[in-house]
Amino acid sequence: MEMESRPLKDALVTAMLPHAAFDGWSRQTLEVAAAELDMDPSLLARLFPRGAVDAVSHLVEHADRTLEADLAAIGLDGRGVGERVFLAVKLRLERWADHREAIRRATSILALPQNLALAARLTWGTADALWLAVGDRSADFSWYTKRATLAAVYSATLLYWLDDESENCADTWGFLRRRLDDVRSLPQMRQKVEGLLGGRKTALMQRFRGVAPRA
Repeated sequence: MEMESRPLKDALVTAMLPHAAFDGWSRQTLEVAAAELDMDPSLLARLFPRGAVDAVSHLVEHADRTLEADLAAIGLDGRGVGERVFLAVKLRLERWADHREAIRRATSILALPQNLALAARLTWGTADALWLAVGDRSADFSWYTKRATLAAVYSATLLYWLDDESENCADTWGFLRRRLDDVRSLPQMRQKVEGLLGGRKTALMQRFRGVAPRA
């Protein structure tokens, strides 16, 4: 059902973007988008049972899925890991540059107390998608440390980008490079983290059984 309904969901959240910029993410915005697509409104409750919050969640996942194709279009051969990650985050945001206000309103929904757990899951999913898109296939403890670090960098960059008024968002990309420079010593950081955890490492990994490396 999920795979079959994905194209409909993708089309709906895309159609919602121009309206969400002005009217926010709501059931009404969802209904307007469905009308534009000549979609049976009775489908909405099945596609997005929780309405706007499900639509926002799907938008994030949709953006994650489009990232790999965007990177493939520019090519990553000959680029170091740091440059690959920089390009991945940059492209992840640039694709939606025409809809920054809609994205801002989406982040506001995810910032509500009742949606914080969902926001954390989505951010982790984006970090995972970014690493997979640049070719990371780690399956050891570094899988967690890499994603936790990039999730923090991505979140900070997203918030900076939403308010950036510089030409072509040049200030955002400078901010992103500085944040990535701050974590260039990730391998050394990972060794320190694992050393501090010691015997607790296995127990910690078991806590993440529901958020594990993709095969």
